[in-house]
Amino acid sequence: MFHRSQRLLLRPVWPEDWQGVLEGIADEDVVRNLASAPWPYQESDARAFTALPIEPQFPRFLITQAHDAQVVGCIGIDRCGASVDGAELGYWIARAHWGQGYATEAGLAVLSMARTLGYNRVMAMHFLDNPASGRVLEKLGFAPTGGTSLRHSCGRGEKALAREFALEFSQWSRAA
Repeated sequence: MFHRSQRLLLRPVWPEDWQGVLEGIADEDVVRNLASAPWPYQESDARAFTALPIEPQFPRFLITQAHDAQVVGCIGIDRCGASVDGAELGYWIARAHWGQGYATEAGLAVLSMARTLGYNRVMAMHFLDNPASGRVLEKLGFAPTGGTSLRHSCGRGEKALAREFALEFSQWSRAA
């Protein structure tokens, strides 16, 4: 799957993208906000990530600028626990692109795809010390569930408190 928005091209992640992924994510302030990326993030991590098989029900995308293909970040949906009906949204944006609305723009595209794939609900979380991610989730239409949980962060090497969000497609409008 591909998606072209006003400023972005979302496309599958390919093995030859490892350098762009490494350049964007190899920043401790980016990695510490992710659950599964290790710190320090190295070439072998980027190569392993870009070699992961593509699962049609759980797409992940390289976020690139439409005009020059520069890597902005990655975004995708993944399994949400044991739920058959749900998925979890996850993303990262390279520091050079923070504060430009790219996460929201890419998020709207991926949520539309998730709805097309038949999901009724999408979950998301953000670490409490990353409120910017919570603002993105709210712009996308997610609502706080009221729950927090300790979630492991490989980049931090420990668990940290994360706020839980949910988006019900039966109540979703694409306005962000």
